[in-house]
Amino acid sequence: MIPRLTTHVLDLVHGKPAAGMQISLYRDEVLISATATNADGRCDAPLLAGEALTPGVYELRFAVGDYFRLQETALAEPAFLDLVPIRFGVAEGAGSYHVPLLVSPWGYSTYRGS
Repeated sequence: MIPRLTTHVLDLVHGKPAAGMQISLYRDEVLISATATNADGRCDAPLLAGEALTPGVYELRFAVGDYFRLQETALAEPAFLDLVPIRFGVAEGAGSYHVPLLVSPWGYSTYRGS
């Protein structure tokens, strides 16, 4: 199996995948890629795959404030959550990483999925 980094986002307020959420991937504060989720709340392709997924510290940044504004969700200004960063480590030979985000305007959770 080719190592890869993937994500998906679930909108807990509306009970659906978070389609159209902007996501940026960084390593050492350098932007590696930027994408948006599809209708299933997933990215159309892995964020990284194969030899591009090297050991180190990465950060996914999810534009949750912009997403909920587009959903016409009532938010305070400034929003409690606007940009949600998830910093995680990739270990040598650890295989694939799936980093899902379950989110509302007031909280979120994540885990290493499969």
